[in-house]
Amino acid sequence: MAAAIERLLAELAESVEQVEQLEQLRSLRTAVSATPLSGLRESLTAAQLGLIFSLLNTSDRQQIEVCVEILGRVLQVLDPAYLAQNCKAELQSGLSHPDDSVKVLALTQIGRVVSHTEGITEVLSCPEILGDVIHCVGAERIGVAKEAIAALSKLSNTKVGLDALFRSDLLKELKDVMAISDVIRYRVYELVVEVSSVSPVSLGYCANSSFISQLLEELTGDDVLIRATAIEMVTSLAQSQHGRLYLSQQGIMDKISNMIIAADSDPFSNFYLPGLVKFFGNLAIMDSPQQVCETYPAFLNMVFSMAMDPDATQTPVALDTLGLLGGTVEGKQVLHKTGEKFKTALKRMSQLARDETTDLRVRSLESIAQLLTLPVEQQTEDLLLLTESWFSYLSSQPMEMIRNISTQPFPELHCCALRIFTAIACQAWGQRLMMSTPGFAEWVVDRSVGKGKEAKDCKFELVGALLSSSSIREIFGAQNYLKLKSYLEEGPYYVSAVSSVTTEGAD
Repeated sequence: MAAAIERLLAELAESVEQVEQLEQLRSLRTAVSATPLSGLRESLTAAQLGLIFSLLNTSDRQQIEVCVEILGRVLQVLDPAYLAQNCKAELQSGLSHPDDSVKVLALTQIGRVVSHTEGITEVLSCPEILGDVIHCVGAERIGVAKEAIAALSKLSNTKVGLDALFRSDLLKELKDVMAISDVIRYRVYELVVEVSSVSPVSLGYCANSSFISQLLEELTGDDVLIRATAIEMVTSLAQSQHGRLYLSQQGIMDKISNMIIAADSDPFSNFYLPGLVKFFGNLAIMDSPQQVCETYPAFLNMVFSMAMDPDATQTPVALDTLGLLGGTVEGKQVLHKTGEKFKTALKRMSQLARDETTDLRVRSLESIAQLLTLPVEQQTEDLLLLTESWFSYLSSQPMEMIRNISTQPFPELHCCALRIFTAIACQAWGQRLMMSTPGFAEWVVDRSVGKGKEAKDCKFELVGALLSSSSIREIFGAQNYLKLKSYLEEGPYYVSAVSSVTTEGAD
């Protein structure tokens, strides 16, 4: 195949007719696609690569598309240092090409180059390349901007890269691009947050360049949509421990708590309030549910308020947050301490799971499953009593309620109901309820119930959860226990063979 590529490249170099070139490029694309990646590494010289790059200088969309496909496959196997030394001019030219697919190709390869020590050195010797990458952050097409952000983020993984981006003339270019529009400003914030998340040192560079302080100021800006986007960015910044420490030192947690308190008097708070709640929900899971909920009580009070609000637009965020908190032991204890507030919220979740739109029903059921989940290694007598009482708040007949939902002709509801059964399956009280429900033990191992891969996977997880508990054999009995073991051994997609007999003379 290498010989075929060599022959096609030779023919292409001699060709002058555009129609003929396009046909030869298509043949080359076929040959390149059929060659294993390991075989491509030695197939093309720098001059031959330059030939294909030169054929991008056309307005013919088909020719550009074929060239991009060939280069995309070939360049990915070349050493980044080799690319930087031999294709630097071609890659830079690609950054200003009128076709976005060429820009994306060039940016992807530059991202590879700046991830390599020798590659960075080559690129830094030509700062105009990085200037062009920065300008691509402001491109109209989001796909181009994303690749530019990715390349600059990779550059910032090294000190020399950070120095180049934040302590040279490139900083002014980044700020100039940032000033183009609100949309592009937030693309730059996305880059800054990504870079800041790597290490405290990276965050220091971004903070000293005033980007982060500018982002934090937008939390309380007049435009509620920009405020909502700023909250998303700050939530991303809080994903790292050093990011959370920085935000705490800047008083941002208190500021966001005060924004929650003030939301009742702001008619436009619906635009940004879900983001504020998500911020604290993520913070609680990463740090400590108890500490966050006690330090910022406005957060949990707002979650309960949103869950009970007759206007269901805010309800999904409340459901997700309650499930997120209640998915941890510490979070379960925090919710339990709120007493009637949580009991009322749980009953509201049950009502939503029965009577609301499919989306809200699914969100409610998923949240309930998280709240009831208690793995064997976390089980204590008190926590088992807690989850049992929560299950009883769902309905006067909670097993029947969940069973009814599982039989409805909506696959997503069927699977959500199974996940609730899975949540209680490794808890002794849940097993006793199952055994006291007529036909339940038979239903669990009935493979005709629930069609489709997801339903079969969910049923398999339920069986696995039952068998993970040491109490299952005693509560379900030896015969049911053996049926469950057989189900597990056969796997989720087992189909029993059905023999048939044809009688002579039958129709």
